[in-house]
Amino acid sequence: MNIRAIAGELQTIRDLVRWGTSQFNKEGLCFAHGMPNALDEAVYLCLTSLHLPPDLGQEYFDCRLTHHEKRAVLESYRERIHKRMPAAYITNEAWFAGLNFYIDSRVLIPRSPIAELVERQFSPWIDTNRVERILDLCTGSGCIAIACAYAFEHARVVCSDVSKDALDVAAINRAKHGLEDQGRVQLIESDLFENIPAQNFDIIVANPPYVSVEEMVELDKEFGYEPHSGLAAGETGMDIVIPLLQQAGDYLSDHGILVVEVGYSMPALLQLLPEVPFTWLEFVHGGEGVFLLTAEQLRACQELFDAL
Repeated sequence: MNIRAIAGELQTIRDLVRWGTSQFNKEGLCFAHGMPNALDEAVYLCLTSLHLPPDLGQEYFDCRLTHHEKRAVLESYRERIHKRMPAAYITNEAWFAGLNFYIDSRVLIPRSPIAELVERQFSPWIDTNRVERILDLCTGSGCIAIACAYAFEHARVVCSDVSKDALDVAAINRAKHGLEDQGRVQLIESDLFENIPAQNFDIIVANPPYVSVEEMVELDKEFGYEPHSGLAAGETGMDIVIPLLQQAGDYLSDHGILVVEVGYSMPALLQLLPEVPFTWLEFVHGGEGVFLLTAEQLRACQELFDAL
């Protein structure tokens, strides 16, 4: 990409967005990390490079840019195209449940449909007035836990991860959102429940690794920038989900709920546990493979889980 030559031909924000969209489509980039298509990603990278808000009005799109500004945008486009690096790792930010988070390659890029559940306070599945403790397992960047802290202002949130690197990023985001000194969001390094103090949570939510060996091989190049341990979960994608199901009942309050994303591994889970009454949640903004179990259902199925 000859940035000098291209910068001489493109003049406005609209020019750069149109050109970027065309190039992203031409190169067959993968859009599975928060942006739905080439146009949205070109707009996002362009505006971020110009230090402009993502909701900039259309009336500004015909503004002419300086040569320095054009180079900044084109450099971000070049990184996206030639390295196939997801946009969130180029800008070190991502959005989840309407909140902005710091992101780098130590953690997965937030994109879970669980954001919708958090925004509506897991309604109608739990009485919001009874939510005092929330546990976010496999927290990664801490986005689910921190979003829960916003949604339930009086609840205490524990977020855990087996990766110290991930918890370092979660700590950055806890401070970014002013929750570091409030004591409401606790970070614990733990392999699932291993280091979680004995207590009952009203909501346990998890977006664990769930990609099978076969699916890992088929993933687009963009996924290679994400931590392998945050994606891969053994032969069938169930290496984390099954132990989670086996242990979660000991940590749920009697009225509590367990919410887990298993994504493409939903068929594998159903094949293993056809008798379990999973509630598969639907989302207005898309997404699937997220199940809910009540504490009562979880405990009633304990023998099935333990038999695996």
